[in-house]
Amino acid sequence: MQDQTHYEQLQPEDRMTIASMKQQGCSVRAMARTLHRAPSTIGRELARNTSVGMAYGSHRAQQSCEIRRSAARPAPKLDVDGVAWALVLTLLDWRWSPQQIAATLKRIFPNEAARHVSHETIYTAIYAQPRGELRRQLIACLRHGHGTRLPRTRGQDRRGRIPEMVSIHVRPPEVADRVMPGHWEGDFIKGAGNKSSVGVLVERSSRLVLLTRMEDATAASALAGFTAKLNAIAAPMRQSFTYDQGKEMSRHQQLAINTGVKVYFCDPHSPWQRGTCENTNGLLRQYLPKGTDLSVHTQDDLDAIADSLNNRPRATHGFNTPLAVFAHLLAMAQQPSTPIH
Repeated sequence: MQDQTHYEQLQPEDRMTIASMKQQGCSVRAMARTLHRAPSTIGRELARNTSVGMAYGSHRAQQSCEIRRSAARPAPKLDVDGVAWALVLTLLDWRWSPQQIAATLKRIFPNEAARHVSHETIYTAIYAQPRGELRRQLIACLRHGHGTRLPRTRGQDRRGRIPEMVSIHVRPPEVADRVMPGHWEGDFIKGAGNKSSVGVLVERSSRLVLLTRMEDATAASALAGFTAKLNAIAAPMRQSFTYDQGKEMSRHQQLAINTGVKVYFCDPHSPWQRGTCENTNGLLRQYLPKGTDLSVHTQDDLDAIADSLNNRPRATHGFNTPLAVFAHLLAMAQQPSTPIH
């Protein structure tokens, strides 16, 4: 007799054996001994899957089993024939991210849980599509367009440690809350073959963008480029600088001395800790596409691109532009404080 602590579903070949022995008039216990199953398992099988007025048949029994198992599964949140899937497809075509879609559905339908889907559900539905044109189109709508889902963690960081890093976890709370202006995020966006790059600076409160041309992706170029751009910013709006653990920032201590900013570093493989810059990078790829040579752009070209983004109305600012918001914050920061009586 099989160990009853480990139960396995009856297989099609088991049902063929049951049908054959049933025709021969064998007892339930004889069938159970042959299949190394409990007699109760065979009894339930015959009771469930024998049609009224008909003999037990292995093919009909297997079909009945599959229908019951399918009915027991909850309906998928994103059924391809459902209304929610059609809405998600439309928003993906608008270049909305799964996170934006999930949040918007909850806001539009606050009391209709059936219409709520998580961003993970949307990703799963996209990558579960059979290979073909529809799957390619859906993946192309995603910001990064990976052919397969990548794990959130990809092993240990092999880039080496940057000396004397100050973690983002000791950064003052007002930086994370965007309460005070003058706190920046930075990054490199790379060109074809990682042979060219552009430095990106984004102010967290206003979303103002500054771009700096880099001769290469070395620490010396990063130091020179970011120093020049940060020093061009008025001192009250130059407080901190948050970056990932790219080796180009190995001279961060000299950058802090040159500019007076405090430099903080994100955890490895944690782009959400610099969400403002990551989002801006996606916008910049409209002007600086992946796989192109970024060295062809002069500093004047990059300034023009930054101006284009900075003069674009943003919903997060009530459709004011980042440039207008930054100018307002700068004016407020330069006003002398008034004593409270």
